[in-house]
Amino acid sequence: MKYVFFGTPEFAATVLEKLIHAGLPPVAVVCNPDRPVGRKKLVTPPPTKVLAESHHDLGIRVLQPENLRNFDGALKELEPEFCIVAAYGKIIPPSILAVPPRGTIGVHPSLLPKYRGASPIQTAILNGDPVTGVTLFLVDAKLDHGEILSVAEQPLRGTETYIELERILAELGADLCVKTLPTFLAGKLTGVEQNEAAATPTKKFETQDGFIEWDYVRAARAGSAPEMAAIVDRRIRALNPDPGTWTLEQPGNARMKLLEAKLVDGRLTLMTIQYAGEKPKPAL
Repeated sequence: MKYVFFGTPEFAATVLEKLIHAGLPPVAVVCNPDRPVGRKKLVTPPPTKVLAESHHDLGIRVLQPENLRNFDGALKELEPEFCIVAAYGKIIPPSILAVPPRGTIGVHPSLLPKYRGASPIQTAILNGDPVTGVTLFLVDAKLDHGEILSVAEQPLRGTETYIELERILAELGADLCVKTLPTFLAGKLTGVEQNEAAATPTKKFETQDGFIEWDYVRAARAGSAPEMAAIVDRRIRALNPDPGTWTLEQPGNARMKLLEAKLVDGRLTLMTIQYAGEKPKPAL
């Protein structure tokens, strides 16, 4: 089983770690270049690179192209039978997809064709979905469009934060890979076309998407508007840490980040907040 793993952030690292522990390490990891991170802009390697290099005994190569233009030559040298893509963060061009003879498997944290695109985990939380999951599919030239190989569902309690659900779905996706790969490589698995009519695109959230009107926050905390409280709770759980949720108590006031909240019987309780330039603190 010779394959190349494409992935960069924590979601990808969780999938990769489980594959390695299952005795299925890749011959190489392709991830983004090291980037400045945090206020101090310290140049930091991606989580998948750190993980691959920690398993130095396996000899996993790490490749960090700025883009995939003309990368097909480097991929051909690795002679992968197939590739796996999990949260790589870039569109895989047709020239790359044409290299592995068995194709490229995408690990996507939603029940495709629902929630294609950049923010499937956040969108599931925002919409209050009772269930989400992970889909393995054959990557093609269109975004999250290829034939479905296997699916695993994940019921939701309605209290998951983005960070928690990301970890849950990454582990679920890794387990699904370990379960599915032998059947796929044996040629006993037939892909199923997605129902294009049910396709639901998602968008990348920006800073302004995290703004919540103070009147909404006040109503949610008062307990007089349980539906509003549920909406604000979902936004806080879905959009932290990126892009983050925030409000302004008064026009011109310092921005208040809403980092953590709790919803009980239709009333929202703010747990942790942070004013601009200050450290996080318990809400009063």
